[in-house]
Amino acid sequence: MIESRVMRQPRVAEARGSRLLRLGIAVIGLLCCFGCNRLPGKPTPADIALTPQQVSDFTVLYQKNCSGCHGENGRGNGALALNNPIFLAIANDEALRQATAYGVSGTQMPAFVRSAGGALTDKQINILVREMRAKWSKPAELGSNPTPPYAASTPGDASHGAEVYATFCASCHGSDGNGTRGGSSIVNGSYLALVSDQGLRTLVIAGRPDLRHPDWRNYVPGREMTGQEVTDVVAWLDSKRPTYPGQPYPGKQ
Repeated sequence: MIESRVMRQPRVAEARGSRLLRLGIAVIGLLCCFGCNRLPGKPTPADIALTPQQVSDFTVLYQKNCSGCHGENGRGNGALALNNPIFLAIANDEALRQATAYGVSGTQMPAFVRSAGGALTDKQINILVREMRAKWSKPAELGSNPTPPYAASTPGDASHGAEVYATFCASCHGSDGNGTRGGSSIVNGSYLALVSDQGLRTLVIAGRPDLRHPDWRNYVPGREMTGQEVTDVVAWLDSKRPTYPGQPYPGKQ
């Protein structure tokens, strides 16, 4: 009887040890399942770098893709100021989206959407357009003044445009457009080679606040430009485009 009890004791101890071992393995398994994400040194989601296509912060997108030409916070640089409320009043979201996504033909504005060879997704293009308007649009600054349309709806008359230029532009840019101390040459061949007709129209209507260039309301005190006058002066400027910008081949001028 005593021998039987003695023989059973190792088996009982062995069974208890086996149960404890299984319990220990189960506890470790649970810790592995629920505790791995909190291991010391494991990166959090905030520590993991986003791929370029995952960036959705407007400030980052604008800084990386737009500020080099359009300036910090849209204030303008080599290209027009995107934070100009008059520009944002005349250019609707589709116009902004088209220019940002596909660029502007005949200018230095490239395409940014991936489907056109750029680096941004459609979603990122939409973020830029939405946030530019949300941050920089100021409808109250225009008051009740109707603006000339963003795009021309009728052909321009270059002959009449010469008269419009003399009335609204010559005081700063000179009678022949070659500039004065108050304004640069507006008929320079290299300049005209780098700007589209739409770019000229936008400049005439919205001005360049960063360069102290007035908008369509302020060229002549008490006299606003009409939409047709804007169209005609752009036609006159277009007529000044040289065949060979920069005159590299004077014999063919």
